Amino acid sequence: KSEAALRVAARLDGPWSWARFFRVVPRPVRDWVYDSVADYRYLVFGKRDRCMVPTPDLEERFLAMDPPGTKGSD
Repeated sequence: KSEAALRVAARLDGPWSWARFFRVVPRPVRDWVYDSVADYRYLVFGKRDRCMVPTPDLEERFLAMDPPGTKGSD
């Protein structure tokens, strides 16, 4: 939960990378905050019936992933 989110944030540019310092907060507290945000995300961001299909401009911002079992996958 929170551990994965903080690891991802640490790899981002800008102020998001500072989130890694929240790892000093005990995991049960971090996970409680994570769960609380998850409970309210639909109130904040809304809920869609379908996943968004990105436009070509937006798609350029996505990282390409190798299919499982191919060279370069973990």
